[in-house]
Formats: sequence, structure tokens, C-alpha cells
Amino acid sequence: MQKRITLTFIIVLIVSTVGITQVDSNSALYKTIIAKDSLLFNVGFNTCDISQFEYLISNKFEFYHDKDSISYKKDFIYNLRNGLCKSPNNYQSRRELVKESIEIYPLYKGKVLYGAIQSGNHKFYEKIAGKKETYASSAKFTHIWLLENGDWKLTKSLSYDHQDNNSANFFSSIFDNDTKIENWLHENKVPTLGIGVIKDGKLQQVKVFGNIKKDMTAPYNTIFNVASLTKPITAIVTLKLVSMGKWNLDEPIYKYWMDPDIANDKNAKILTTRHILSHQTGFPNWRGNNKDGKLHFEFSPGTKYQYSGEGFEYLRASLEAKFHKSINQLATELIFVPLQMTDTKYFWDKNTDSSRFAIGYNNNGIAYEIEKNTTANGADNLLTTVEDYGKFLVSVMDREGLSEKVFSDMIAPQVATKKDKYFGLGFELYDFGNGEYAISHGGADKGCQTIVFIFPKSKQGLIIFTNVDDGYKVYEKLLLHYLGEYGGKIIEIETR
Repeated sequence: MQKRITLTFIIVLIVSTVGITQVDSNSALYKTIIAKDSLLFNVGFNTCDISQFEYLISNKFEFYHDKDSISYKKDFIYNLRNGLCKSPNNYQSRRELVKESIEIYPLYKGKVLYGAIQSGNHKFYEKIAGKKETYASSAKFTHIWLLENGDWKLTKSLSYDHQDNNSANFFSSIFDNDTKIENWLHENKVPTLGIGVIKDGKLQQVKVFGNIKKDMTAPYNTIFNVASLTKPITAIVTLKLVSMGKWNLDEPIYKYWMDPDIANDKNAKILTTRHILSHQTGFPNWRGNNKDGKLHFEFSPGTKYQYSGEGFEYLRASLEAKFHKSINQLATELIFVPLQMTDTKYFWDKNTDSSRFAIGYNNNGIAYEIEKNTTANGADNLLTTVEDYGKFLVSVMDREGLSEKVFSDMIAPQVATKKDKYFGLGFELYDFGNGEYAISHGGADKGCQTIVFIFPKSKQGLIIFTNVDDGYKVYEKLLLHYLGEYGGKIIEIETR
């Protein structure tokens, strides 16, 4: 064990103290190491072509595994040949590199390149004859590649932080123990975590962990700012009005309101609610990102996807202009009161219980100043609790107040955002290719990372609220624990 720690420490020391910076993904060194990695795993490991290992691994090879003993080239290849690769027709394992995680650092002696450090994450999938391939585990790795007589050879390999999906050992050991999950959150520097679990079409579990303020335990009904999880509320308000025959998805929206910034742009008369709910408006996310601070069309509505908060603000203004009610009033009448969502609103007012609010934090544990917005934004800053938002998601899954035609439009892919992922109307859609699908949306602001999923066919769902900039780092383990195979498929789609 001491030898492993020492080796890891030396590698970290090389990178941090010598001042080596990682190479660009377009560099020759990066491409070379990735090519060697592909030969070793895509050709060697994934097809059990042992000759790739015999050629690419140095005779000085050392392999350090956090759940197994140290091994050297001869033993490593023997174990691979007589273990994993002994019966490839009955059992297969496939390694997939998470490309976004890769970092490569050059090693120099003077000005002469003699090696490279490669680090990153990879995932492993298993397949047994007659069954579908399943996501089995993940791990981090560090490789030391050295030039030996002009050839790149893998000299040292560290494999660590293994997470076993199939056995769910991690979660079976902590999720029935509040103390252990509190410790896990503390280790990951997540001040507050809210979890809502939907099963059999009902919100069956709500748990809130951590502290909302220093030394103040988070209550069951902690109030979170959920950022862009505001958008599904605005969307459902609109779709209920469409179902009631009071609003039209495909009617040009300028008839009710037009932003002065685009009054002279012909695209303003093309824009519809369908464009807005599927993020095909042509607007930027926020006009404040433009040099002049004004709203502009960047392309014609309906021609491609571009996520936009401005679109939902445009929709809010249009709804308010037609119905002479604020978006909060409309949501109160159509959603909040019927579902008894007593802690949910678009803005802060005198009835907001600030003592239950989860203050947002940055990655260093420093609290942000609370921004108490007093006006509604159709895209952002909704205040709610896990229980309230769970009630909302169950109502969406049950199609409450939505006509069959409107619900079908909502879950129909309106525009692709990546392979097997689309925007419908107000929600993102994951297509698992077997008739099952998930409806989802996330939210991210300073001190806020939130995400939700519902599965209308199997009547299950998951709510995750955090109050820190990088709260997303706990998503993967939570998805795998609560959503199992489909959680793995969501992760696969996102990291593909």
C-alpha cells in the first residue's frame, strides 16, 4: 500500500511542481497517446487481442490496482488471457474512454521529450451471451508512457476509484444510514442535497441532507432556488392553456407582445410558442451576453436548436399581455393551488420563509449573497421544495390538465440536441431505443445545480437539488442508485 501511495504522490509532484501543462487536444503528442490508448483498449482489451498488450506494454511494466495486488507484465498478460479473455463468446467486457476527462502532460529531460502522463476516466460494460450489454463500473486511471528506442511503451498504470454499478455496494451501504450520507456529502463539499423519489406514480420519498446555513440542519421542507427548473412550470402553464383552447402553439406570438429590441426584425412575426418551448427561437440564452445588451435573432426561428432563457421570458411577457395576469398568478391558479404547492413561487415576498432557504455556495465553500428577486422570470429563479416539485412532476406524468394531443406534442422530439436526446415542449427527452423514454430538465446558476427525471411509462422519477456550483458531481452515483439501468443509459448518452 505504501508503494502505491508513493507512486501516486510522485506523479502528482511531477505535474504540479515542475510546472508541466497539459497539451492541447490538437497537438501531435495528444493524438499519438490517444492512438496508443485506442490500440491498447479498443483493439486489445475490447476484442481480447493479447498481441496489442504484448507489444505496447513495456517489459518494465507495473500495474497498480486499488482493489487488487500489484502486478507486472508477465502476470498481467497471463491473468488477462486466462481470466477475462478465456471465454469471450460467453462473456465480454468493453472499456469506453470518457474523452472529455482526458489530460495528457509531456515529460521532458531538458528539451528532449522522453514520455507522457495520461490521466482520465473510463467506463466498463459487460455482456453475457443472450443478454443486453449493461453498464458495469467506472474508474479513474493514470498511465505513464515512455519512449523506448523510439517506440511508445506503457510503463506504469494506476487504476483507482472503482465504482461498481451492478452491485450498488456504495449506496446499499450508505443510503439507509443518514450519518454515512452526511459524511459523503461533506467529503464532496455539497452543503445541502435534496432527493425526491417517485415510484408507482407517487412521490414516495423525500429526504434533505446537510446544512442550509452553518451549523443549521436542512429541514425536510428546505426551500431551494432551482434555476432553470422554472422553465417546465412556465411550459406547463402554457400547455394547460393550449389544452383549454385559450392559447395556440403555432400562432405567431407577436399578436400579443413584441420586444422593442426586435420590433423591426421580420423574424419577430415568425416566432411561435412551439419555437420557444423547444428552444428554436434564434435568441441567445440571455441578451446581456451581447455587446450592446439588446435582444437579437441569431437565426430564423424553427431552423435549429439553441437553448434560450430569453425565449421563456418572451413567452411570459406574451402570456401576461393576453391574460392580464402575472405568470405567478397563472401558475398559482393552474398549478400551485390545485397541487397544494404552498412553498412554490416565482419570486421572494413577505411570506417566503428565509429561515428555510438553502443558501448557495461556490466550490470553495464560500456562500453567495442571497439575491431576493421580487419580480417573476419565466425561465429562472423559481423557489420551491423537493416535495412541491415532486407533486408537480407526478401531475405532469399523470397528464393532469393536458389534452392527449398536447401531451403527445410535449413528448414528441421537436429538435435533436445530441444522439438519442431531444427537446420536446418544455422538457428534454431521452430515447432509450426500447420504447421507454425519460422526460427531464436541469437547472444551473451560481450556487445551484438541480435536475429531475420522470418516466411516464414505468411511473418512476427522481429529483436532485443541490446548492453548490459543482453539485452535478453527485449526479452519477444518484442516477445509478435510484434509476439503475436507465440511470446508466442517461449517463451514457450524456458522456457519449
